[in-house]
Order: sequence, then structure tokens, then C-alpha cells
Amino acid sequence: MSKVFIVDIAKCNGCYGCQIACKDEHCETDWRPYAASQPDIGQFWMRVDEKTRGQIPVVRVSYTPTFCAHCADAPCEAACAEGAFKRRDDGLLLIDPDICSGCGSCVKSCPQGSIYFNDELGLAQKCTGCAHLLDNGWQVPRCVDVCSHDAILYMEESEVADLLADAEFIEGLAGFGPRVYYRNLPKRFVAGSAIDFVADEVVIGAKVLLLDGADRVAEQTTDWYGDFKFDQVAPADYRVAIEMDGYARKEASADVREIDLFIGEIGLDKV
Repeated sequence: MSKVFIVDIAKCNGCYGCQIACKDEHCETDWRPYAASQPDIGQFWMRVDEKTRGQIPVVRVSYTPTFCAHCADAPCEAACAEGAFKRRDDGLLLIDPDICSGCGSCVKSCPQGSIYFNDELGLAQKCTGCAHLLDNGWQVPRCVDVCSHDAILYMEESEVADLLADAEFIEGLAGFGPRVYYRNLPKRFVAGSAIDFVADEVVIGAKVLLLDGADRVAEQTTDWYGDFKFDQVAPADYRVAIEMDGYARKEASADVREIDLFIGEIGLDKV
């Protein structure tokens, strides 16, 4: 039966346990015919991509475990003239180290940079899904086993339809049939504060609208600190409108096409 990986970004706290476990399993250990040894440095078959988002005082760090997606129509497999790529019944895609000629074509073809070249051995290498463990009694790869927050799962695709309903793929992979699904991939946030500068106090309970042209994308109210935050919104050039009884409506630009944004303190004027 075909299996899939499910990575939930909302559950990942950036402990790097998956990345460390992968190095522990594959460095200085030759698991042929599954894979030759991974170098101590220069390769991360499982890597955690860290990104700092926003501006002080609203800053977030997102962590995205990234590894070979074992695509059903993998461009790396298509680029290999030697037939070194082997597809297993469980869906994992392996590079046979005894067949790989070291031409490097597959390395260049991977959209997310998950295939590495071992200069010492003259081989292309990547995540194997710890197939050597799965064939010897393990139920999941090391990265899944070590994750204490269940941020990475490895399960039968037919059993996780509910988890896949709102899942996405890493950018650039959708057309290749990836076997690694992501939930809660970081999008954008828009944050700010509503302030009455004359009274020198925050404005609590103000209605805040996130607008895309004439369309209302989202709505919320300012909290006890006068703050608001629209999270996981699509990249776009928005406007933020703030309404509160006794105050004039105030609007501000919020262009988050490229970055997450703290638009600052928005002053409201009494009427």
C-alpha cells in the first residue's frame, strides 16, 4: 500500500530533532543497496528551513521540515539516464548507489534542492525514507519516530483523507505528484494596534476589517491591548480599516505580497 508523509508546520517548534536523527542514522553508515553513507557536512537529507517573519514588536519564526517528496512523476528520475532511481511499492523513491554514474543531472532537476552530490563517492544522494529500517520491522522513518510533537507523520494514504483535505505542497512541486503533504504552511500576517493618542490609551474592542479592494477578507476586534492580527492570509496588497463608536473610521495600507507586516500604531480621532 502506498504511504505518504504529512508535515504539520503548526506543530513544529524548531527543535531540529528530525534533522539530527537523519544525520545520526545515515552518517558514517553504509546502508547499501538503499544508500551509501551521508557525509557529515554539506548534506541534509532532512533539513529544517527557518524563516524570521514580521517586524519588531510582532515577529514570528516559522520552521519547515524539508526533504525529498518522493514524487510520483519525479523530474529527478526522468533526468537519470542510467535508471538509478528505483520506485518501491510503498511509494518511496530511492537512488541505487551501485548504479548512479555521478552525472549530477538529477541534482540540478530537483525543484526544492533535496538531492545532493557526494564529491568523495561521486554519487547523487537523498532521503530514502529510512527504507532499510522499514524493511526490518520499523513502522516509520527516524525523523517521524523522533518527533515529539507529531509534526511529521508517515501513514497509509487511504487512512488520512481528513488530514489531506486542507493539505498543500511545497511551492514548485504540485505538478510532480509529491508524496509529502504539508498542513499550515506559513502564509502572511497583518498586525497592528489601535491607539487614541490624545487620551494616551489603547482602543479596546474596535472593529478591524481586512479589505482586498471592495471585498472583506476578514474581520476581528482589537484585544485588551488594542492589538489585532490577521494570520494565515494570502499574499496581497490589502487595506486595514478600523471602526469604533465615537471615532472616525481610519484606514491604512497593508501590502503583504512579499513580507509579513506589522503596520504599527494607528491613531484614531474622536468625533
